[in-house]
Amino acid sequence: MAKRDYYEVLGVPRNADEMTIKKAYRRLARAYHPDVNRDDPESEEKFKEVTEAYEILSDPQKRQRYDQFGQLGYEESRYRSPFGFDTFDMFGDVFNMFFGSPFATGTRTRPSSRGSDAGITTVITFEEAAFGTQKEISLESQVRCPGCNGRGSAGDAGLIQCPQCWGTGQVRIHKRTILGDFVSSHTCSQCEGRGEVIERPCPECRGTGRVTQKSKLRIDIPAGISSGSRLKLSQKGNAGFRGGEYGDLYVAVEVLPHEIFTRDGYDVLSEEKISISQAALGAEIEVMTLDGPERLYISPGTQTGETIKLRRKGIPHLNGHGRGNHQVRLVVETPKDLSSEEIKLLRRLAEIRRENVGDGTPDFLQKIKSVFR
Repeated sequence: MAKRDYYEVLGVPRNADEMTIKKAYRRLARAYHPDVNRDDPESEEKFKEVTEAYEILSDPQKRQRYDQFGQLGYEESRYRSPFGFDTFDMFGDVFNMFFGSPFATGTRTRPSSRGSDAGITTVITFEEAAFGTQKEISLESQVRCPGCNGRGSAGDAGLIQCPQCWGTGQVRIHKRTILGDFVSSHTCSQCEGRGEVIERPCPECRGTGRVTQKSKLRIDIPAGISSGSRLKLSQKGNAGFRGGEYGDLYVAVEVLPHEIFTRDGYDVLSEEKISISQAALGAEIEVMTLDGPERLYISPGTQTGETIKLRRKGIPHLNGHGRGNHQVRLVVETPKDLSSEEIKLLRRLAEIRRENVGDGTPDFLQKIKSVFR
């Protein structure tokens, strides 16, 4: 399937400036973010599409190449010529030979690179999710090498010119095609475009500037958090390559189910059984809430399924303002194993109300069935 035009994806004109592109991306990223649209799988694809468009159009060099060549310059599976060479590279090489590359920036140096993000899951109770808590988590991540402080070199040894590319970060490759011989430049594989290599790599990290380490970290979990939420801890992820900044740590929160309560947004739901007498005559009972026992008043004539709301006894709002409610669903419980006195009283009630009832014995149903045999 052909990809949509990146300008169309962001909803901006082709002459849009950097600020217009950034504003469009922020608006669409918020609208399609997976954390906001957990029940809409299409939103994740739209979010990826918006992010891809912004990645290209926010970079002047990538945008210039996109404007000139379109998707051809960025597809992983580009058209391959039947003659055995890359069609796009060939014409790019010819263009560079006569006019110079409009995208060349000289030696590409990347002395360091940002570390990757890390992820971990922590499990908390229903009450901890409601009121917030602190958790200690165990991590195994990459940290800056203590032996070289992230430099990657041993002792005072420094960087030397790469012997493969002679410090340019690029290697020139000769290609022989049906149109003649061409020369192209590619990133040096030995120094990865940096133009320099470590003279004597650190023996602890082998030149990477980072080592794997186990550690413990205490994190604050805010009140009102829900299961499936993710917390972002900036620069608590993996160390960067050769002194690069740390990535971020994402903590996924899983909330254990409760024996009594369930959750609906910021409301707490529970179920309470009451007797026929309490339902008919009304009563005052005690129910359990997140804050402890609470008195609940039942009106006469209450039916199964009716709900009583305890205001501001639910989950605290994540922003710190207000709380949800606690909704108690009432279930009228029919008594079993009645005593003879209880049967007499109920039969008397049935007579007063002119209701047709059984005799209250377990074999009553069998007697009814025998009549129709």
